Amino acid sequence: MRILVIGSGGREHALLAGLRGNELHVAPGNAGMASLAEVHSVDVASPEAIVALARDVGAELVVIGPEIPLVAGAADALAEAGIDVFGPTKAAAQLEGSKAFAKEVMAAAGVRTASATRVTELAEIDAALDEYGPNYVVKDDGLAGGKGVVVTQDRAAAEAHARAVIEAGNPVLFESFLEGPEISLFCLVDGDTVVPLLPAQDHKRAHDNDAGPNTGGMGAYTPLPWLPDNGVERIVAEIAEPVAREMVARGIPYQGILYVGAAWGPEGPAVVEFNARFGDPETQPVLSLLKTPLVRALTAVATGTLAELAPLEWEDGYAATVVLSAEDYPAAPRTGDAITGEGLDDPTTILHAGTALQDGVLVSSGGRVLNALGKGATLEQAVDKAYEAVEKITLQGSFYRRDIARKAIEGDIRVGS
Repeated sequence: MRILVIGSGGREHALLAGLRGNELHVAPGNAGMASLAEVHSVDVASPEAIVALARDVGAELVVIGPEIPLVAGAADALAEAGIDVFGPTKAAAQLEGSKAFAKEVMAAAGVRTASATRVTELAEIDAALDEYGPNYVVKDDGLAGGKGVVVTQDRAAAEAHARAVIEAGNPVLFESFLEGPEISLFCLVDGDTVVPLLPAQDHKRAHDNDAGPNTGGMGAYTPLPWLPDNGVERIVAEIAEPVAREMVARGIPYQGILYVGAAWGPEGPAVVEFNARFGDPETQPVLSLLKTPLVRALTAVATGTLAELAPLEWEDGYAATVVLSAEDYPAAPRTGDAITGEGLDDPTTILHAGTALQDGVLVSSGGRVLNALGKGATLEQAVDKAYEAVEKITLQGSFYRRDIARKAIEGDIRVGS
């Protein structure tokens, strides 16, 4: 099948790796993807440009990786052009594009989530801080690439983030703090049909022991040894399926990946956030364990036949990824430095996220530069292999967390229900 993948990060490199065996195209791509796909340029914020490129390459299926083209309406434009597309419509993608909309849908569907107050004026910030302390959760109501959330006990830091969001022209959400470890569960959704993938856990903070600012994600692992045996089933039954049914009832059925970010507290799972696409970096380890051909699953969603898809098959064992980030990420990542080492051309070991070719030299071009992958019979073995891979890479000033999955390996994560 001739497939066009839209995006340029580690998530898209993982999608391409999972789609090997097909004729692959990617836009805008990165330097590491050329061995798997023909790389094209495109404005990801322009649905018209994406449709034009899909026609130029004769794409039979378009897979949209990042959130920006989804919220811009790329899936709508492709469908109107008669091209099968994996990704929700502009209206359905508001589950990620507007946290206030997502809260409204969850309320109607009876889904547990944090209480929230939407603030649009600077003068309203103090009252919201009084209501939601001392654990402050402050979110940009729009798209923020996974970095628009501040969780802190520092009132001044919470106030500063709220002010920055409002002064940038966006509403801000103050939310109650949800207890418990977080879970990332990707669900294939086609109307009211929901098929979960393996559960994963992301590490958002920049540094070890969950220190430093929030990032797009510094590492992830799957599956979760601490999750109750019925954990995935509960998230599907209590969150994903009610939301899918509510979207159908509203006349905006969801088709694509629904990323459920949930905290597992004393009463079970509650929604932290939804994303309208595969998460990064959780996609990288999750798809590395998928035995069912990825093209089969994505096509079933795109063609409205998910209910007919055979049960997904998975490799036994665990997978993990460690993100190599550029100096000063996420504040002001340094770019343009040479990258050397082993495995840079092997997508089973290294997936590229922020790389480019400069005068024939592989250089950093973004904050999250590479993802090192590892798999093993145990979680510890998978993590060790990921670290073995990242340690073979040299990039001036780069850094990575050294405690990915450590709490899970040491049995320090427990859930109450």
